[in-house]
Amino acid sequence: MARKARKYSKKASADVKRVMKKRKAGTLKSGRSGRKVTSRKQAIAIGLSEARAAGKKVPKKASKKKAAKKKKTAKKSKRRAKK
Repeated sequence: MARKARKYSKKASADVKRVMKKRKAGTLKSGRSGRKVTSRKQAIAIGLSEARAAGKKVPKKASKKKAAKKKKTAKKSKRRAKK
C-alpha cells in the first residue's frame, strides 16, 4: 500500500499546535478585534493562516463556492436517506 503525501508540513502542524496551546492558556487573540479566541475551529484556522503566511506547506483555503456546493449536496443526500 502506497503512502499518501502529507497535506500539511510538520512545521505547519507545529504552528497549529502552538496556537492551540495559546488558546488553552487563554492568551490567543483574534486579528482585527483583538478579542479572546475560545473556539477550537477558529484557533486552528488562525494557526493554518499563520503557517500559510510564513510559506509553509498548507493547502489553499477552500473557496466559498465549493464549500456552499458541498453543503448543498450533503443536504440533498440527507434528504434522500430520510425517504
